[in-house]
Amino acid sequence: MLSKCIFKTRHLLSGIMLLFALAYLGGNAWAQKQKIGPSGYPVPRFISLKSDRVNVRVGPGRDYDIAWTFVRARLPVEITQEYGDWRRIRDWEGKTGWIFKSLLTGYRSALITPWNKAPEKTPLLRRPGPNERIIAYLKPYVLAGVLGCQGGYCHVSGKDFEGWVDQTKLFGVYSDENFE
Repeated sequence: MLSKCIFKTRHLLSGIMLLFALAYLGGNAWAQKQKIGPSGYPVPRFISLKSDRVNVRVGPGRDYDIAWTFVRARLPVEITQEYGDWRRIRDWEGKTGWIFKSLLTGYRSALITPWNKAPEKTPLLRRPGPNERIIAYLKPYVLAGVLGCQGGYCHVSGKDFEGWVDQTKLFGVYSDENFE
């Protein structure tokens, strides 16, 4: 009798925890695909580099060799794995490595079409939508802060611009991610 009660209580608690996790993640399609890592945050997820000089290592620890060094703050990277205080990241070129967690920030940023080798520019729109007025064009590799995404468009800003960009033109957000 006692074991049945413990079993039912355990399942009830598991269900309640799942509901809290879904509420925390916002319930959108992107969030429902996520798993919660040891840090308590979803994995995978996008974040950005905190400083202008960030070493990327081949393994999760200071004893591992440095694979390369980022030299620009706020570049977006995707966390794909967590191990203790280390985060395995993927950059816009698909390269992976490990970064100590204190060198990362939750600030959301994005690169405009870094995969685009042609000089094609991305329209910056006044408001979100396919028929909205174009207020500027952004070149590939422009770094922008991401203020939010909704309905397939992201509100971005930079030193001399602010507007909306088609979400599929950005590395630093998922194609079906919505947030403010």
